[in-house]
Amino acid sequence: MTLSQKILIVDDEADIVRLLKTVLLKEGFEHVYTAATAEEAWLQFQDKHPDIIMLDIMLPDGEGYDVCQKIRSVSNVPIFFLSAKAEEIDKILGFAIGGDDYITKPFSPKEVAYRIKARFRRAEAAREEEKQEHTLTAGPFELDEQKFELKKNGEVIELKPKELGLFTHLLKHPNQIISKESLYDQVWGEDSFGFDNTVMVHIRRLREKIEEDPSNPQYLVTVKGLGYKLALEGGKR
Repeated sequence: MTLSQKILIVDDEADIVRLLKTVLLKEGFEHVYTAATAEEAWLQFQDKHPDIIMLDIMLPDGEGYDVCQKIRSVSNVPIFFLSAKAEEIDKILGFAIGGDDYITKPFSPKEVAYRIKARFRRAEAAREEEKQEHTLTAGPFELDEQKFELKKNGEVIELKPKELGLFTHLLKHPNQIISKESLYDQVWGEDSFGFDNTVMVHIRRLREKIEEDPSNPQYLVTVKGLGYKLALEGGKR
C-alpha cells in the first residue's frame, strides 16, 4: 500500500539518511525528501510542505532547535527530533520549543517508520472525529456545518445562506412537522409581516435543488395546515 504523506528528513549523516529513507520507502511512503543543512531544511520545508519532519539537532550550519522554532512560527507540522544527545534536559528542551517526539541515536529505522505511521493514524482519527462532530447525515444527505456544504448522494448542492439555514433546521429534526412560523423564527430570527410567503418561496427553491421532481417532492413534503417535514429514513447522526 502506498502512502501519500510527505516526509522530510534533515540530517547531515548520509548513512542515516539513506537507511531511513530506504526503510520509509519500503513501508509505503512515496514522498520522502532530504536535507543536510539548516538552510536546506528551510528551503525544502517551504517547497515541499511536508506532513512530518525528522530533524537532527546538530547540523553543519546551525542547530535543529533553531530550525524548529523558525518552522513553528508558521506551521504546526509534526517535528521529530533525531539526536545523539540522550540527556533528559536535551529532550525537555526539544519538547519545549515545539518538538512532537525525540528519538535518540542510534535508533531502529523501522521503529521510526512505525512511529511516523502511528502519528498519521492518530491525526487521521482526530480529523474523522472532528468531521463527525460537525456533520449531519440522514438519508442521501450529508451536511458539513463547518464548511456550510450540503451533499446529496455525495454530490455538492449549491445553496444560498437562508436556504442552507432552512435545510439545516429541517435536517436536525427529520420526520418532524415544523410550522412555517417556527421555521421563520429559527432561520430568519425576526418578526416580519408576510413570513408565510417568505418560507414558501424558500421551500420551493429548496425543492428545485434537492428533489428529483420538485412538483412531487419525496423529501421536503408539505403537511397541509401544519407546516413541512423532511421525510427521511434512518433519522440523523
